[in-house]
Parts: sequence; C-alpha cells; structure tokens
Amino acid sequence: MRLALSHQDWVLGFEDETWWSRFEQPKLYAWAQENQPLRLIEQVKASTDPEAKALACYGLLVRFPNAQSEAEQVWLRFVDGRPVSALTTAFLDWVCDKAQRLGKRVLALVWDNASWHNSQAVRNWVRQHNRHVKHSGQGIRLLICPLPVKSPWLNPIEPKWLHAKRRILEPDRTLSMSDLIERICATFGCTHEAHLSIPEKVS
Repeated sequence: MRLALSHQDWVLGFEDETWWSRFEQPKLYAWAQENQPLRLIEQVKASTDPEAKALACYGLLVRFPNAQSEAEQVWLRFVDGRPVSALTTAFLDWVCDKAQRLGKRVLALVWDNASWHNSQAVRNWVRQHNRHVKHSGQGIRLLICPLPVKSPWLNPIEPKWLHAKRRILEPDRTLSMSDLIERICATFGCTHEAHLSIPEKVS
C-alpha cells in the first residue's frame, strides 16, 4: 500500500462484492423521540412482485496518491446474476480502462480469497493481461495483493457497504429495483453503468 501511494502513476484499489437487498433491513442505531422508537418493518416479497429480491455488485474503493482534491472514489458495476469468474474478469477489464483514462500505469488491487478471485480462469486472465501490457507498452498492469484468509475486516470497502445499506434503507415500504439502484448510485456519487452479465450462448 505504501508503495502504491508513493507513485503518481499508480492507483490503489480495494475490491469486494456485495448484495443489495430490497427486503432485508440492516442493523442500525437512530435518534428518536422518547417512547417512539424507529420501527423497521420486515418486508415480504409479494407474489405479484416481478423483480428480484436482491442485486449483486462489484465495487472498487480507489485511493489516489497525493491527490489535491478527491482522494478516494468508489467504482461500482451491478451484476445480472451472481459474481463468477467471467464477470470478475469483465469487471477487472472495466476498472483497468478507467484507471488508464486517468493516466495511471499500475493498479495495485487488494481483495479477499473468494473462489471467483482465485479461480484458474481469473489467474490466467490477469497473467495474459499483464503480458499484453508488457509487450505492447499500453494499458494498466495489475498487481494482485490478496488479503489474509478470513480477514474481510482488513478491506476498507467493507464499512462502505455497511454505511451505504443503512443510508438507503426504507423503514416501511419495499423499494423498487430502480429506486434501489438510484439510491446506491447517489450514495457513492457514481453513474449507473450497464450491468455485467454473461452473454448467452448461441446454439
């Protein structure tokens, strides 16, 4: 981390995935009038509700070295489905492109030991990506920095998820998927990008 933040053309990123539920209420503390506590009503999916119960997303907490203005950003991509290797590499490709457009040369990527991070497909993709960057002289080199096993609290994006889920909650009604996405993006100050999805095979 110190090495990444000591180079102007490097960027430090903390990656993680999470699920945003339309029904599950997070634990929280809140000020309330005496004898009038805030009640979070448990939501139940109606049989006529066509939308999914929850939405998965990839996130990258980005820290810039010696930034003069915004020293930290969160980059998000929602997922149609759940995190898998193919979506992980698509997300990596996207963040590398964003970092390159910012004039960076290396992305030091810190993440946990999820199966879709350690898969052979993802390791091969990173290796081929770095080889292409080295030979072509174009693009962002990925420096993978795995966290210790079973130590998610060492990833500073984790509390970002927790505070965001508390911030976007609706105490007495169910949010639509579009409302949920709008609140998430507003919380992190990011735009709603096209969802990551695995292309359907053509038979």
